[in-house]
Amino acid sequence: MAILKEIRNRITSVQSTMQITSAMKMVSAAKLKKAQDAITAMRPYAEKLTELLQNLSSTLEGEVGGSYTTQREIKKVLVVAITSNRGLAGAFNTNVIKQAKSIAEQYPGKTVDIYSIGKKGNDVLKKTHSVISNQTSVFDNLTFDTVAVLADELTQLFISGEYDKIEIVYNQFKNAATQIVQTEQFLPLAPVASKTTSSSVDYIFEPSKEEIVLTLIPKSLKTQLYKSIRDSFASEHGARMTAMHKATDNATELRNQLKLTYNKARQAAITNEILEIVGGAEALKG
Repeated sequence: MAILKEIRNRITSVQSTMQITSAMKMVSAAKLKKAQDAITAMRPYAEKLTELLQNLSSTLEGEVGGSYTTQREIKKVLVVAITSNRGLAGAFNTNVIKQAKSIAEQYPGKTVDIYSIGKKGNDVLKKTHSVISNQTSVFDNLTFDTVAVLADELTQLFISGEYDKIEIVYNQFKNAATQIVQTEQFLPLAPVASKTTSSSVDYIFEPSKEEIVLTLIPKSLKTQLYKSIRDSFASEHGARMTAMHKATDNATELRNQLKLTYNKARQAAITNEILEIVGGAEALKG
């Protein structure tokens, strides 16, 4: 009977876990829809703006935009690792942390610091790397203005010469079940190899090149960081929804196995009791 009681307690425990994981799955699914709509709406704009700046940056060397495009000897690198504040999201945070460490290994003998956005990344990376800042409140009020403050801080770290290169590591949202770890160069702005002729990327500046550079480049950097955080935010809820769905399925399977074990043990106990009664009766007859 002690064994039956233990199995009943385990069944109750597993059912409680199922209720929790199922509730977390539904909450993440509700949040995912809003986050997915937000990143889907802004991604084309952000990508086009980044493409424009990459093509434009080749004409800015030594001019107003030079502070954003200056290629210096790499001595100090800053890696912006975007993770989440909470766990229970499968390999969502682990993949970003691994990628951040991999980037650090690409610069042997150089100083590689971490700028953490999200508690989970900070908790792990601070043990092996220097974390100069840990931003956890950005997800409490995820707006463009909130992220713009962080983008200005990162930009100033590059322009002042504190860091020679800044890279962003985050999870790009593809769908609820798939998140792709991306590494993007934040600064300096790097021109891309164009597939078109040079004449197709000649720009006529109106009102002037200086005014456009001074407004468009900072806005592009803020948009790039905001898109990365938005991507990561949607990926987090997708990863958590998938993880909780799998956890619920596993708990259901375990509960069914425990119920089967319980029924077998109960049946065996009843059979033993019947055999004891029959044996006692036969002994009395003898």
